[in-house]
Amino acid sequence: MDLAKGLTQRQRTLIIFALSLGAFAIGVSEFSSMGLLLDISRSLAISTTQAGHLISLYALGVLIGAPVLAFTAARLKRKTLLVALALFYAGANLASALAPSYGSLLVARFCAGLPHGAYFGVAMLAAAAISPPAQRGAAVSKVLLGFSLAILVGSPVATGLGQHFTWRIAFVLVGSLALMTAALVGRTLPQDPAEEIIDPRREVKAFNTPQVWLALLIGAIGYAGMFCVYTYLAPVLVSITGVAESWMPWVSAAFGLGSVIGAVAGGWLVDRLGFKATGVILLWSCVILLVFPCAMHALWSLCSSVIGVGTLSALSVALQTRLIEVAGRAQTLAATSNHAAFNIANALGPWAGGMAITGGMG
Repeated sequence: MDLAKGLTQRQRTLIIFALSLGAFAIGVSEFSSMGLLLDISRSLAISTTQAGHLISLYALGVLIGAPVLAFTAARLKRKTLLVALALFYAGANLASALAPSYGSLLVARFCAGLPHGAYFGVAMLAAAAISPPAQRGAAVSKVLLGFSLAILVGSPVATGLGQHFTWRIAFVLVGSLALMTAALVGRTLPQDPAEEIIDPRREVKAFNTPQVWLALLIGAIGYAGMFCVYTYLAPVLVSITGVAESWMPWVSAAFGLGSVIGAVAGGWLVDRLGFKATGVILLWSCVILLVFPCAMHALWSLCSSVIGVGTLSALSVALQTRLIEVAGRAQTLAATSNHAAFNIANALGPWAGGMAITGGMG
């Protein structure tokens, strides 16, 4: 029986909400930790560059976890895997909140990154499976919308709470959201009797094509500048713009607004230009990142520029669409690996920025 036909619209809405809640939790965790970089460095008596390594370790966890979990858990049903990933994410973020030292926090952030990409890949496939064919694209976009809303609303709120109380409360919030996700997915998402159990070796073979690797390579390099800028926004705000750190949640919200604009614009460009939209977006990235250093000295120009940096999220839409076109029977592995590629950029960006800072380039 077709799973989509056996569900009411209300049931589908609840399932999509549960799946997008997990995406929201992941977005809050990833981006609020960047916004709280200075708080973490002060609390643990470490340098800003050392605190930046927490971002890179999380990204490394995503890079390793996405393909490894997609391969090793390929024989699990989607519902079982999604609940397990949400519980794992909850545990790792609660461990981050309780970490007593810099070393233990590094380990906790690495572990938190492991289920990130796999959750997104499987959640998008689950959203498509419960929806009629004509609504599958919209269902997938609603899951991703949870991540965009985290950048726009969730991350600024968590950053504000972290600055007012302690940075640890942000990870407690994420852990709680992930536990809610596990409970809601377990309660609302039915097992699909027609779900095919895929041989992971077959998926790896289908995945290993030049066009798939090209799309992943573009994401791994093309997103690095955006992640570098966002990671060091708090130090820029205080040291260069010269305003209070309390402005950081508002600057984070500006980035979130840009990311929502970028997601919409990316879809519009892809519909009209296809894969050529990627080149347009990368050229736009060059312009935005060259303008950013000139805009850091005043709050109004910084916020305007940060909105522009947020629009670079359009690249994810273009590359995800491309992977759907060229991945063939490797849809799960491609979907999860796309997030791994973005988090290579998330590791490269802060690392390169940290090298520049350490080297005295400002």
